Amino acid sequence: MCGTCGCGESDVRVEVLAGGRAAAATVEHGHSHGHDPVPGVVEIETALLAKNDHLARHNRAWLAERGIVALNLMSSPGSGKTSLLRRTIDELAPTRPIAVIEGDQETHIDAEKIRSTGAPVVQINTGAGCHLDADMLARGLAELSPLPGSLVFVENVGNLVCPALFDLGEAAKVVVVSVTEGEDKPLKYPHMFSVADVVVINKIDLLPYVDVRLEHLVAHCRSVNAGVRVLPLSVTTGEGMEAWGDWLLTCEPVAT
Repeated sequence: MCGTCGCGESDVRVEVLAGGRAAAATVEHGHSHGHDPVPGVVEIETALLAKNDHLARHNRAWLAERGIVALNLMSSPGSGKTSLLRRTIDELAPTRPIAVIEGDQETHIDAEKIRSTGAPVVQINTGAGCHLDADMLARGLAELSPLPGSLVFVENVGNLVCPALFDLGEAAKVVVVSVTEGEDKPLKYPHMFSVADVVVINKIDLLPYVDVRLEHLVAHCRSVNAGVRVLPLSVTTGEGMEAWGDWLLTCEPVAT
């Protein structure tokens, strides 16, 4: 469904980091991009989404067969996803194997940060692309080879729009929002928050310094998604991390 967002995915690179070096593979996608208002565009986009959903079901079955829980982390840039993952790995790795798939347009910066924790990590660089899709996740999982029973965190490209449109085959969608982004993000980007199973509100240690009322941000999340679980926390101080960890340990694979 790349025509929806107009992103380019012709040079997606799936790279596994090992021994400080990255082995790269270029993924060629056999479809065009852009907003082209010609007859049939809706049908084409529907077909592309159907293809993605088919691959997502395959991913979900593959993960369930191995008892692996994949979580799709989505947010705007700078919310603290990578920092959250690093602290989560440090706290939960002794009780459950954890692996990470990092999605960014360019660089290995976040993947290197994850690799420093000792967790297996694969970097997916999307080039001009603004989201991951089910095919990219399948290729990332093939490179990652996560252990049975693992938690696999998929850190999606920083973007509060397009990632919400694409099922990857994950067990749950987690939206991370920081208090420094303001109270109104759920109202401005309702689709992203409406598909979330969990909303993590990060950087609550900064509440005294920003014009944000936590109760209003929580209420806005629930105004677009009445049943969503909201977990306020601070990666910096550790406040609220226990509740996040407890939820993670209850997650189970989701069969197709």
